Amino acid sequence: MADLSAPPVPSDHIMGVYARTPLAFERGEGARLYTTDGDVYLDCMAGIAVTALGHSHPKLVQAVKDQADKLWHTSNIFTIPNQEKLATKLTDATFADVVFFTNSGTEAIECAIKTARKYHWAKGQPERIDIIGFDGSFHGRTLAAVNASGNASYLEGFGPPMPGFVHLPYGDHEALKAAIGPTTAAILIEPVQGEGGARALPDVCMRGLRQLCDEHGILLIYDEIQCGLGRTGKLFAYEWADAAPDIMAVAKALGGGFPVGACLATAEAARGMTPGSHGSTYGGNPLAMAVGLASLEELVKPELMDHVREVAGYFNQQLTGLKDRFPDVVLDIRGKGLLIGVKLATPNREFMQHARDEHLLIAGGGDNCVRLLPPLTLTLDEAREAVGMLERACETAQARLKASAT
Repeated sequence: MADLSAPPVPSDHIMGVYARTPLAFERGEGARLYTTDGDVYLDCMAGIAVTALGHSHPKLVQAVKDQADKLWHTSNIFTIPNQEKLATKLTDATFADVVFFTNSGTEAIECAIKTARKYHWAKGQPERIDIIGFDGSFHGRTLAAVNASGNASYLEGFGPPMPGFVHLPYGDHEALKAAIGPTTAAILIEPVQGEGGARALPDVCMRGLRQLCDEHGILLIYDEIQCGLGRTGKLFAYEWADAAPDIMAVAKALGGGFPVGACLATAEAARGMTPGSHGSTYGGNPLAMAVGLASLEELVKPELMDHVREVAGYFNQQLTGLKDRFPDVVLDIRGKGLLIGVKLATPNREFMQHARDEHLLIAGGGDNCVRLLPPLTLTLDEAREAVGMLERACETAQARLKASAT
């Protein structure tokens, strides 16, 4: 068993912002990762909901190879045909009319914030700059994104909080109604929180947010960077509530591991985004668009969404059973679809190590949760294997609890 108190492996030449484990992988296939030492792990992290089609998906691999032989990059001052194709596929499948392509989810959030503020500026209301967010939220690592996020620790050491960002308790409807005022521009929320502990916003609350925004003339922004693109069993999580946003940030699964993000918006919400108001050097380049197209063509398949719902139902049933069997270890099962949160009574980082000892990879999360974010292509047999590994991790955690009590 690994030493849970061992410090992360240091590096002399990499900035020390990650508490890395000593695992190093050299290849992947489907839901399996293979270390440089020859060990095999079942991957229920998927690069934090990124490799949604599994590792080395043949369509994505071929898309990279084919495009790499043609053209990698041009400037956005030129027409990029596959941008047009991917944008059309995204708008045909969603509420949106227009798309801006980025390299990451953080950049998509930046675009969403700028789009919302510029919308009100274009309407002659430049004072409307406030973005209302919620505790436990996570929207990225740039300065604007961490200011929008509801986690004060991400701001420590980076100067004073930026004006224009308001944070409210998650689920406090009265506080939200009271916070809306003449300087409010938008409400920004994850339909299912990822980093914040896999909390799923009830459908009735999503519909209530839509109505509130319409009543006050403000914009509704969804962050579906983690929960979107099939993760919940529909292409986007907002579809469960039939409560479309005005602006939405996506990324992660869109490139299947290649850096691709996008900010989607209605034509009305994007009315202020005119030439020169925003841009990107790499965003939407030919190589990224080729991969994004290949990925989206797979993600929109109805049979994949059926599969996600089937595997998610199995996980929910089995994990609820683990909760009943190990009440001193597992406190709650959360999330939606294959964005699954397990709230623990024992430290989540210790539990992650117990899972790694079983050769299962899971992610951490806020509120002392661990997250299961497997590839959407995970088979039922692989799900059964994962549950068995989690059961043994629970047994280890329970044994450690008993040992510490004696």
